[in-house]
Amino acid sequence: MNRNFALLAVSLLSLTAASAAIASPQQEKMKACNAEAKGKSGDERKAFMKECLSAKKEDVKSAKTTQQEKMKACNAEAKTKALSGDERKQFMSSCLSN
Repeated sequence: MNRNFALLAVSLLSLTAASAAIASPQQEKMKACNAEAKGKSGDERKAFMKECLSAKKEDVKSAKTTQQEKMKACNAEAKTKALSGDERKQFMSSCLSN
């Protein structure tokens, strides 16, 4: 009896974790817009987020692709410079905010 209960509990936890890992389209949109809004603050950020979140799905995908391309370029440059640790973190932060 206890074994069945334990199996049921583990199954429920697995299902809960799996459903939490699946983000809704709105959550994905928010994540992409937040990534694009880095470096902006105050009214500028507020206006950007409003426009970004109301944008069509295709626009968000292209913004996400742009961010991914930027990440790839920064990673490649950091690798070329053989950066690691805090030095790499600082470089990546600077590179991605430009």
